[in-house]
Amino acid sequence: MGDRGQRHRWEYCWFAFVLLPWLLLFGEQASAQIRYSIPEEVKEGSVVGNIAKDLGLDVNTLTGRRFRIVSGSEDSLFQVNQNNGVLNVHKHIDREKLCDVNAACLINLKIVVENPLEIHHVGVEITDVNDHSPKFPEKELLLEIAESTLPVARFQLDAARDPDAGINSVKAYKLSHNDHFDLEIRDRGDEKIPFLILRKLLDREQQRKHTLLLTAVDGGSPSRSGIMNITITVLDNNDNRPVFQQEVYTTNLPENVPIGTIVITVNATDLDEGVNGEVVYTLGKKLNQKVYEAFQLDGNSGEIKVKGAIDFEETDVYRLDILASDKGQPPMTVDCRVIIKILDINDNEPQIEVTSLSNRVSEDSKPGTVISLISITDKDSGVNGKVLCSLDDSAPFELKPSVQDNMYSLITKERLDRESISNYDIKLTATDSGQPPLSTVKTLHIDVSDVNDNSPEFCQNPLELYLVENNSPGASIFSVSAHDKDLNENAVISYHIIRGEGMQNDMTSFLNINSENGNIHALKSFDFETAKTFKFQVGASDSGTPSLSSNVTVHVFILDQNDNAPVIISPVNTNGSAEAVEEIPRNVNAGYLVTKVRAYDADVGYNGWLLFSFQEVSDHTLFGLDRYTGQIRTLRAFTETDDSRHKLVMLVKDNGNVSLSATATVLINVVEPKEAFAASDVNSVIKDDEENSVTFYLIITLGSVSTLFLISIIVLIIMQCSKSTDYSSKYLQDTNYDGTLCHSIQYRSGDKRYMLVGPRMSIGSTIVPGSNGNTLVVPDRRRRASGEVRADPIHTVLS
Repeated sequence: MGDRGQRHRWEYCWFAFVLLPWLLLFGEQASAQIRYSIPEEVKEGSVVGNIAKDLGLDVNTLTGRRFRIVSGSEDSLFQVNQNNGVLNVHKHIDREKLCDVNAACLINLKIVVENPLEIHHVGVEITDVNDHSPKFPEKELLLEIAESTLPVARFQLDAARDPDAGINSVKAYKLSHNDHFDLEIRDRGDEKIPFLILRKLLDREQQRKHTLLLTAVDGGSPSRSGIMNITITVLDNNDNRPVFQQEVYTTNLPENVPIGTIVITVNATDLDEGVNGEVVYTLGKKLNQKVYEAFQLDGNSGEIKVKGAIDFEETDVYRLDILASDKGQPPMTVDCRVIIKILDINDNEPQIEVTSLSNRVSEDSKPGTVISLISITDKDSGVNGKVLCSLDDSAPFELKPSVQDNMYSLITKERLDRESISNYDIKLTATDSGQPPLSTVKTLHIDVSDVNDNSPEFCQNPLELYLVENNSPGASIFSVSAHDKDLNENAVISYHIIRGEGMQNDMTSFLNINSENGNIHALKSFDFETAKTFKFQVGASDSGTPSLSSNVTVHVFILDQNDNAPVIISPVNTNGSAEAVEEIPRNVNAGYLVTKVRAYDADVGYNGWLLFSFQEVSDHTLFGLDRYTGQIRTLRAFTETDDSRHKLVMLVKDNGNVSLSATATVLINVVEPKEAFAASDVNSVIKDDEENSVTFYLIITLGSVSTLFLISIIVLIIMQCSKSTDYSSKYLQDTNYDGTLCHSIQYRSGDKRYMLVGPRMSIGSTIVPGSNGNTLVVPDRRRRASGEVRADPIHTVLS
């Protein structure tokens, strides 16, 4: 790049190093600016500088942080290497095409690295090299000079043009040796104008033509030059040449003025009379083409009028060379310079350029996260080019000004929630400070991307399942469902049964759940007589990272089926049959208690409600059976004609839909009173033993039933306390029973009322003929006082 370019780079780096603490002091967002200098015409691939090294960036992270150039009209001239952070020349650079000749040629680049976002402004100054030679508008110039022209007369020559800048531009002119003419250079600020000065009178008779060579030399090293041949024809007299009132005219002209507007009038006078004193104005022949397109000159009046569109943004200054010639023979000509400065008006709307890092922003982004880089440009200048940018206050975003003018960062100003608002249309408004002000509106669409910030939710917790016992193993018994407010994989829910401490593992081990749809399957058949209720927990987990989950408790109530036949307790079973022998005196009266058949059914409710009846009886007029208690009594006194032996077969059946039954046989021997009295002493011991044995079994059975009953009550009370009012279980008072072993459970869930009834109900409970076998009507005693009896239906579910 050369010693001079290297020296400039170190100077700018040192300057940036000194300025950095001040930038940090003012709290500007992570941003830096460095400057490099390279000459034009360098080879493609030439190294401009190591940006990563100069900014102190870790080379190993450049690719991951998307180290790149994001804006700049000349971005294609340069490229950055993400592997080493080096800025290279990408295309051929010609300073004369990129920049104005006399202005510094600076190309501004914006370098962005992400995670975290850093914006760095890099300036690359293109220095001029002497790659162009001075060039005259024409290779040959023809001049006509009268022989009477006095010495010191001055003739303007066309200046040579050199696209190079600074020292490489035109520095000097040289005129070939001759006896009549010298060269004079006038510096008009932006360029040097050569003038031909007559030093000795011309004599047309001695020499009609003079040939000169004008050479323009630039200041480059090595220097370059250009030549122009000058041919001077000597004419006869025209004493006075025209004279302009000013050598340089300067005026201001607003842009966008109508065509035909008079810009300025130049005036030249000639002291000659007649034709020799008439002045004609013309434009110089070698002006910029834009001058001829924008203006026209009235040859007689010297008025310069607007001919085409005047746009400050295209050209801010026009320079015109005006020639004034008389009509003498030969004509005499003089020139002047007209400088027209274009005044800017507010005729350009601001332009909004959005460099989005992404049109999606994560909903868990912290306040201050940069979303987009916004660059505002206005072709107008001064106040008209000063732009203010704003956005809608309703959006949770704000604009933060950057180090560079008219540069903003669009950042979040508060937390986002995709579940509330999933996208935003941000309205950016750029307004300049002109009068009247001009505005531009641009809408930036931003989608809020989902993160896993919502756990699956069950519509109800806890859940209740009423399951009829003896279910089919492997069949689906229940289904749970949860929903997740998140999207995509964050909302994909999988289900599982929670097993472990605190869980009833003996039951959960027999349950399985479909992880995709939440269908719960029982791996075994449940038995009401073994377990009446249990609970388990189902977990729902989403597929986000990290995964979120929630649980629901499922309370399972096993409902009874008529799957147990009545069991005869007395008489005692022997060899698979229940049979007893009873002896009674013949002289007993009607109503005498012969014996009592005792039975038990493990089912509850109607399924455990037992009824007794004769299946076989030797004399229907002699014995009677209480259908509820199983007591056998005499209906009348015995007569001499009655048989002394009787056989009674009792049928005990429950009240299930499909009734189950058992039988017991009682053999009755009718004896004379003396024999009965004698036998009573013998049988008393045997009966005492039998009754003691029967009593022992009854105690065990009653204790078991009472324990199960108390456990059920406690579980239901706990469920009542843990549930809301609408879904809590309300326990009712037990129904009174007598006679056969029995127990009952009554509870309510929501608007449903359930009752589990033991083998025998009290007289207060009645069976409604023709009603469903699974419906038990319980009279409401609270309203008996008013004479009205209300029966509440009690239903079983999952039958």
